Amino acid sequence: MSSSTNSSKNKSDTQSSWLGRFILKAGIFMAGLGLCVALLGSLALALAWPNLPDLSAMIDYRPRVPLRIYTADKVLIGEFGEERRNVLRFNEIPDVMKSAILSAEDDRFYQHGGIDWTGVARAVVANLTHMSKTQGASTITMQVARNFYLSSEKTYTRKFYELLLTFKIEATLTKDQILDLYMNQIYLGHRAYGFAAASRTYFGKQLGEITPAEAAMLAGIPKAPSRFNPIANFERAKSRQLYVLGRMKNLGYLTEAEYEQARAQEIVIKSAPGTPAGGYAIHGEYVAELARQLLYGVYQDNIYSRGFNVYTTVTSQDQEAAYDAVREGILDYTRRARYPGPEETLSLPAGIEKDPAQLDALLDELQEKYPDEGDLLTGVVLDASPTKITVARSATEIIDVTDKGALKIVARGLVKDAKADVRIQRGSVVYLHMNGEHWEVINMPDVQAAFVSLRPQDGAIKALVGGFNFEEGKFNRVTQAWRQPGSAFKPFIYASALERGLTPGTQVSDEPFVLTAAQTGSKAWTPKNYGNQYEPMLTMRQGLYKSKNMVSIRIMQAVGPKYVQDYLTRFGFDRARQPAVLPLALGAGSVTPLQLAGAYSVFANGGYRVPPYLIDHVTDSSGKVIMQAKPVVAGDAAARAIDPRTVYVMNDMMRGVATYGTGARVHRELKRDDIGGKTGTTNDSHDAWFAGFTPKLVGVVWMGYDRPRSLGSSETGGGASLPIWLNYMRDALEDQPQTPPGPIPDGLARIDGEFYFSEFPPGQAVARVGLPSPNDIPVDGGGPDGIGDLLNQLTSSPRREQPPNVPF
Repeated sequence: MSSSTNSSKNKSDTQSSWLGRFILKAGIFMAGLGLCVALLGSLALALAWPNLPDLSAMIDYRPRVPLRIYTADKVLIGEFGEERRNVLRFNEIPDVMKSAILSAEDDRFYQHGGIDWTGVARAVVANLTHMSKTQGASTITMQVARNFYLSSEKTYTRKFYELLLTFKIEATLTKDQILDLYMNQIYLGHRAYGFAAASRTYFGKQLGEITPAEAAMLAGIPKAPSRFNPIANFERAKSRQLYVLGRMKNLGYLTEAEYEQARAQEIVIKSAPGTPAGGYAIHGEYVAELARQLLYGVYQDNIYSRGFNVYTTVTSQDQEAAYDAVREGILDYTRRARYPGPEETLSLPAGIEKDPAQLDALLDELQEKYPDEGDLLTGVVLDASPTKITVARSATEIIDVTDKGALKIVARGLVKDAKADVRIQRGSVVYLHMNGEHWEVINMPDVQAAFVSLRPQDGAIKALVGGFNFEEGKFNRVTQAWRQPGSAFKPFIYASALERGLTPGTQVSDEPFVLTAAQTGSKAWTPKNYGNQYEPMLTMRQGLYKSKNMVSIRIMQAVGPKYVQDYLTRFGFDRARQPAVLPLALGAGSVTPLQLAGAYSVFANGGYRVPPYLIDHVTDSSGKVIMQAKPVVAGDAAARAIDPRTVYVMNDMMRGVATYGTGARVHRELKRDDIGGKTGTTNDSHDAWFAGFTPKLVGVVWMGYDRPRSLGSSETGGGASLPIWLNYMRDALEDQPQTPPGPIPDGLARIDGEFYFSEFPPGQAVARVGLPSPNDIPVDGGGPDGIGDLLNQLTSSPRREQPPNVPF
């Protein structure tokens, strides 16, 4: 063997030896590194695993279901809470929805163990190929983990915990349970959580009714809820839907024919009533807010996530009838009042009507400042003359107002010399309203009205409307507006007189009444009858029919202010708001419409005080009743408020008011003999009232301005408020038979056509209340309860709860 050969052999052995050692060392290093990684991983797992959230919230799933308010006949009128959710069980979700979700999000869901390694590899390749993140690899289980427990921050720590939690979920729950959670929990835009809520939000239907095309569109939303929902961006939602449909076909969930049919289906976006996008079927905003406030007083903030269902006492038909009646009554008054001019007048570019894009852009901006309000629609005037007003709602919706009656309403804005702030001209921003079969221009009402109706047997509220527009301000005038009741208060004064010996036939002076400054301790008081009309003497019955102020004052004078004040508390009135002074005879105290309705219920139900209530019962998210109303019921001896004889006589007198007196329009239009009531108008027509009732239903209407001012010299309770009451009662009483008067109570007799209590028979009852000399007039002095003090209050700065001036 040559030396060169030996040298080569030695060199080769040296290289092999070195390579072997390198491989050995590398192997040892990698093993050590792997061991370190394993040890570190084990340590991290040991530290992290115990800190993973407990899965009890998933196993015992209790989603954040909002507070829901319903009518008595189970019509949804309000939801409160950030999340809108309708939870379904797994077997209640249609298969087409499940297959669409799996196709869009995780087609290997039932094969992998929480992490789809095939999907991960596919995503890595796709992302490297495109040099950007074009695909993700999140599984449904990973999304459930993220939605329930983890934030959306993009950190390695968060991702690590997500992976661990994913494994824990897979080890604890079945696949069906995981999918069930996902379908009920995922956010899908427009405050809809879960596919059941999304189906109602976007298609206006229950999830069980959707088609494959609709299911595919819903399944495409989770990728980017704010961008791929069909309300926000229909084109992107449609593109995503076509992708999901293709996946459903490729995975065998749809046949070729079903796929083509789904592709061709026209998607109609229609939000269901009761969703944030769809509003509600009836106008119960004031009812829902009041119910929320009442429940909040018991449970505080817990009411917004526990899935409480509140069932009120209102009925949907009555509530909608009340809403329509109030709205039409306010619009009728607005038509009668002086037209105040357009909302504002813009400088319209010449020829803008020939540029649809520019005109629509301008009108879109106007909608932000002057949004449509129900059936009052914003528009801009393109041309105006005394015979026609042309208004643009959009570039394609141009409306001509030509009805002579409608033009008469705004005539002062169309004349040649109209003042600048009143003139209707090109560029004027106005509201349009369809009145019957013709359009009219009408200003947004400034006046307000309130209506409430009760079931007098137990005080259940049947309808409640607290103003013209709830969104403009949530002030509920039924419960929060303390106003002077005016003559609507007189029946309570008369009732007190019956129990002091006066009768409906008692003769009372109607001559002018004066108290001097010396007598009042402040300033002279000279109340007046409406229209300054006086008669020498009227019976008490006639005085009520004609709503004579002088008669009411003298009745209260005869009975005694202190006695009247005490007597009023039997009806639920606040003593502090009903001072024991003579102006109280004219309704100078203050009441809310709800309080007045509760007081009239005493007359309607036979003499029992039954406090009004709104919530019948409350259930939790499982349907278990957790609160149940236990109202006071008429007939309970403990609730007896006034003598049944007083009730009988007052009902007879107030039926006369509704037949022959200031409320005679009631009988003319409704043709019923079982209705009693009373109009009310305060001084300078600041407040207009009508309170009316049958034995089964009480209704009270108020109209006025929030900051008290005159409705107009010719406006009265009979003209402004009574029509609202009538429009409601036409519907509410349509199918109710008349209730005849019951038998005359014991201790009451009808003699010569008039009623007498047994302790006050003819000859002993008060026969006459005349006009005494000033020295004989009993007057409380100028102390805190005196008439002088009250007159000072009534002429001080106006307050919402205590309007100024003494009422008629």
